[in-house]
Amino acid sequence: MKRRRTVLLLAVSLLSVFAVRWAARNTVTANTHKITTSSQSSSVKVVDLKAPDGMILKASYFAAAKPGPGVLLLHQINRTRKSWDDLAGQLAAAGINTLTLDMRGFGESGSPYTKLTDAERAQVRKMWPGDVDTAWQYLVSQPGVKSDVIGVGGAGWFGVLHSVEVARQHAAEAKSLALLSGETLQDGLQFLRQASQLPGLFVVADDDEYPPTVEAMELLYITASNPGKKFVHYSAAQDAPWIWYETSDVGKVPANGGHGTDLFTAHPELPGIIVDWFLTTLIKTPGHSPADTVASAAIIDQIRTPGGVAKARQRLLAAHQKDPKAELWPEVTLDIIGNDHLRAGETKPAIEIFKLNRLAYPDSADAHANLAKAYLADGQKDLARQYAEKALAMLDSHAAPASSWSDTEQRRGEIRNDLQDVLKKLGSDR
Repeated sequence: MKRRRTVLLLAVSLLSVFAVRWAARNTVTANTHKITTSSQSSSVKVVDLKAPDGMILKASYFAAAKPGPGVLLLHQINRTRKSWDDLAGQLAAAGINTLTLDMRGFGESGSPYTKLTDAERAQVRKMWPGDVDTAWQYLVSQPGVKSDVIGVGGAGWFGVLHSVEVARQHAAEAKSLALLSGETLQDGLQFLRQASQLPGLFVVADDDEYPPTVEAMELLYITASNPGKKFVHYSAAQDAPWIWYETSDVGKVPANGGHGTDLFTAHPELPGIIVDWFLTTLIKTPGHSPADTVASAAIIDQIRTPGGVAKARQRLLAAHQKDPKAELWPEVTLDIIGNDHLRAGETKPAIEIFKLNRLAYPDSADAHANLAKAYLADGQKDLARQYAEKALAMLDSHAAPASSWSDTEQRRGEIRNDLQDVLKKLGSDR
């Protein structure tokens, strides 16, 4: 069923929401208690954040046991900060300090939005960006938080909109995004297009109660320029019918578990996916996620065209000048393409592909092994021996994984067997 491409945002007045900017400073009081999640018991500190206009905002701070990065989580408009409790506890247990915020007019932050007059609502909307920045400033000021390694997560149009904006305002410190079931404005889309250094996780379900959220999330995904972006799309037999917009009136549209943080109940593996995403992009490789084949489709397609390898090489070298760790494609994808050429007896194209992959992944024994096999098939014995011996030395040293995509003993053994076979054919069995 083709979705109607309508706009989810509630009112034209929201277009001016981000005109107001604050360099927020916080006055905080706090109480500490225990919160029990499905996976662990974790200490959480309920804090009062003082917004620029003096308004007190409620937030929950989940501290990790040792210094580490931070994550700010923003709720959808028909939920509160408590919808993040379980995930926030898991993040803290994994070493990531996490702050959840009740936005002004929701949860415990001020008068309920639904009970305000139109004029009061308009005033509240103007204050939201400053409220989010207040939460950001509190998070980065906490002892043990690495203030330059921060992730942001948002749900629904409300949370996604503000997540992208706060990341845009703090582009140097924001190292990762996790966005569920929402959209952003033109400024946000432009930021995602330009922020090639920012990996993003995008999550949506076909049975989302607020169509056309799927198309909105697909637009965010294809706009984001980081090749490490990831798209989690939960399919359904039927798309949900359009009933109404995502509003603060929780009774307007029945919840079926397809939207925002409600997905955690319908898909219990999702919190683990998000935790792993932030572990990768904030702790294991801050600001980086392994390149994704779908996200890298354009450059992979270019590589397979005449002259494409040379163009991809130039793009890779340019990217490495800005970021030596930048990945423009997954190593294993070019492995597949190169080996397809090799099986077809097309040794020259295989060599060019494997040379490009070795340039992209210089620490991979697998990349060197593939090049050795291609040189052997092409009759270039000296080069075959050179790269085979180099790959074996890399395996023996254990200084780096066997490849960027696998380092199991089984995989290492398979690579070793291939290399010994190459050397045996060269008359130099190891």
